[in-house]
Amino acid sequence: MKTILAGALLLGAAFPFAAVGAADAPAAPAPVTLAPATVTPERIVLNLTADPVTEMAVTWRSAPGLAGQVQYAKATNGPDFVKSPMTLAAVTDDATLPVREDPAFRAAYHSAVLKELEPDTVYAYRVGDGAHWSEWLQFHTAAKANAPFRFIYMGDMQNQILSEASRTLRMAFRHAGDAAFVIHAGDLINKHDSDAEWGEWFASGGFLYGQTPQMPTPGNHEYVKDENARAGSSINGQWRRQFTLPENGPADVPTSRETNWYTDYQGLRLISIDSMQVDRDPVAQKAIVKWLEGLLAKNPSRWTVLFLHFPLFSSEPGRDNPKVRAALKPLIDKYKVDLVLQGHDHGYARGAIGPDGPTTDDAGSTYAVSVAGPKMYDVGSLPWAKKSASRTQAYQVIDVDQQKLVYRAFTATGDALDEVTVTKH
Repeated sequence: MKTILAGALLLGAAFPFAAVGAADAPAAPAPVTLAPATVTPERIVLNLTADPVTEMAVTWRSAPGLAGQVQYAKATNGPDFVKSPMTLAAVTDDATLPVREDPAFRAAYHSAVLKELEPDTVYAYRVGDGAHWSEWLQFHTAAKANAPFRFIYMGDMQNQILSEASRTLRMAFRHAGDAAFVIHAGDLINKHDSDAEWGEWFASGGFLYGQTPQMPTPGNHEYVKDENARAGSSINGQWRRQFTLPENGPADVPTSRETNWYTDYQGLRLISIDSMQVDRDPVAQKAIVKWLEGLLAKNPSRWTVLFLHFPLFSSEPGRDNPKVRAALKPLIDKYKVDLVLQGHDHGYARGAIGPDGPTTDDAGSTYAVSVAGPKMYDVGSLPWAKKSASRTQAYQVIDVDQQKLVYRAFTATGDALDEVTVTKH
């Protein structure tokens, strides 16, 4: 990522005789200067579509004024795939985006959905403008059958993203480099409109984001105050420009495009719930609940994983989300959702909860809260949690097959933290 943080010059050595009291004055924060977007494609990220068997979405950005293209071909064991790739024109948003560091920041944001791909096949691709190209990257389409696979679940990265949160993400990839995709439970960044922080998030994953689909749900830190919005806030300008997520959320809530979405992957239905809308917009909440019940009632997949930012059951003793819990838990209980994966509370907790409260692992839905970054909250005494941990950066690897779903949590150093197996007969 070509984001540069400008360092402040220390002038004290040139002026050794400071005025009285100067040592007590707080230093002014160093200004952050953004490098302009370049002709070289950057921030390349894959996203699953609603049809991961035959499609893959890719998004990137470049210098303003440039068009976008994707070249792709079935990967071969040798270099011959480069001889006759297919070429697809991208959709380009050449935007002036008022980011925190520069109210007139400009870049071209490109997105493309590769279609009519073959199932269970490795494809190589590159993105560019026809003259300037990225390296060739690879991805693997989903299989038609309910074949075994694994995915990674990350809680909030949010703070000190590149310097401290990245180690958790990278250890997850080191542990489960064959993951089919990665889900992020919101608060990928801290300041919603900070292009520098988004640059850190993309730098943390680097080329891995261009090979393994990233599937985020928004948190409160991806939202910005908006007096024109019903709930007083709206998703930030970077979200839809930087990701190309399924557009299959509630049809009557246009503001939920690419925040509420679902996809079916080899026997698992993965559902993103925009918890900000559920918590703060009664009209959107009603539509989301209706949409979610339709997805759960007519679910062709064997397993169901729901993920969102605000936890239904919190790990921090002073936090609670009663509106989210009241809206969603009846459906989770009624349709026996297997996993509910959450963020926001900056601690770790995992337990099973049924219609009547905490229960054994085989008698209720499994709820988890986790954090990937270094910001930590207290973890209270939790009657619902079988396992909890404070001041612990963690990642989770979930293995899925026809008979069982195995959830494992690990610390940022790779130590085993927690494990539970959910079975179906």
